[in-house]
Amino acid sequence: MTIEKTLFAAADKMRGSMDPGEYKHVALGLLFLRYISIAFQRKYDELLPEGQEVAEDVDEYMAEGIFWVPEAARWRTLSAQSKDPKIGVKVDDAMRAIEAENDQLKGALPKVFGREALGSHVVTGLIDLFSNIEFEGTRKDFDLIGRIYEYFISEFASNEGKRGGDFHTPKPVVELIVDMIEPMKGRMYEPCCGSGSFMVHSERFLDHHAGRREDLAIYGQELNHTTYGLARMNLAIRGIVARIEWNDQGTLLRDAFPDEKFDFAMANPPFNISDWGGGILAEDRRWTFGTPPVGNANFAWMQHIYDKLGSTGIAGVVMANGSMSSMSGGEGDIRRAMVEGGAVDAMVALPGQLFYGTQIPACVWILAKDKSNGIAKDAKLRDRRGEVLFIDARKMGALVPGSRKQKELSQDEIARIANRYHAWRGEPDAGTYEDEPGFCKAASLEEITKHNFVLTPGRYVGAGAAEEDDEPFEEKFERLKAELRGQFAEGRRLEAEIEARLERLE
Repeated sequence: MTIEKTLFAAADKMRGSMDPGEYKHVALGLLFLRYISIAFQRKYDELLPEGQEVAEDVDEYMAEGIFWVPEAARWRTLSAQSKDPKIGVKVDDAMRAIEAENDQLKGALPKVFGREALGSHVVTGLIDLFSNIEFEGTRKDFDLIGRIYEYFISEFASNEGKRGGDFHTPKPVVELIVDMIEPMKGRMYEPCCGSGSFMVHSERFLDHHAGRREDLAIYGQELNHTTYGLARMNLAIRGIVARIEWNDQGTLLRDAFPDEKFDFAMANPPFNISDWGGGILAEDRRWTFGTPPVGNANFAWMQHIYDKLGSTGIAGVVMANGSMSSMSGGEGDIRRAMVEGGAVDAMVALPGQLFYGTQIPACVWILAKDKSNGIAKDAKLRDRRGEVLFIDARKMGALVPGSRKQKELSQDEIARIANRYHAWRGEPDAGTYEDEPGFCKAASLEEITKHNFVLTPGRYVGAGAAEEDDEPFEEKFERLKAELRGQFAEGRRLEAEIEARLERLE
């Protein structure tokens, strides 16, 4: 078992009957405190030979992006007092002290540890548990604690079910969208950023492709204030600088970046929400392709995101499958206008069971502001006007080990989907694109019109080639017939046995 799983299992055991949604902030808050204390202590030990005054100089830490941790808030101080019945209050005070010293964390840290409902034994247990994480005192420490943090977020989302899924997009879906749209340089935007998973994986994408973090400016907005704090901690733990905004009205009603345009946008908006302010926004300028229905925000989200794109911008949006075929409330007309207006670059049908707590099948819309051009990894893309790429990935994915209901895409499957998209849009290092029956199809506007602008990939890719085998038909038919007769016989035997046992009971 990995260290992430071991730690989560131990931490979750302490939760008792506490709701995972509440406990999440307790465990993740302490894990964050542990992280910034490690980072602080490493720098402190490095400076100490130069004198106590230098080691206590706040500017030395700020210059390297390390959070200043006051003495009373340092992990070693709290750890030494972990058995104190007032440890919860002390942790709350530590969180306030850290926020007071670090402007970028103001309002982000949880202050829930001193509540009467939370027994001090839980706080004590978590402090002792996290104190046992062994570190090498190197950069690897931060990679490890980042991994642990991400695993905790994912597991809490899984435990919370649907509510948890609202703030967390499964990692394979995030990776798929990031890999498809390749955010290397420019400005990236996440309009409902949740825990910041798209931002974290965009930075990871840069690291894996020799990109530079300073070439990508990150912006985001979140409605839920608690999740907003979670996102800020999640980014801080990885040293990611981002501008994340919060207001209590949400992105559609009160856009935090009304005058900004972006090169990349990624989002997993809440599916099919009806209470989104549609009546108030009926005349909004963002509805280029038509006014979204008051009772469903799906096409409000997509048009908002499209509106935020710059002249060569590209976006990946997770949507409920209904968005590909619904005709209610004028959605069919909006979808047709988006296709005819060249806004839709590609559609991907995802396998079921990928999301936490919901079986709603989902898809990915890739939107592009101008399909006649665009740059990806410094290469000019081909003119794709009049075409849409359809990818049917419904047969992909496998159950997560140990789960009967949660699926995930493998790295090979993610790479296969992303590569087909890259090849189709003309990236030189992706090879030559060809339609693949049952999997991908570049459809013309005429073909899409014949399907009445329903964008379900299965309509376009057709059936895949049947699996071939070397068994002659006659032999195969006889074999299958014998197997079927055997199963009939077994069924009759079981029926007789059940009847006999029922008679003995009467």
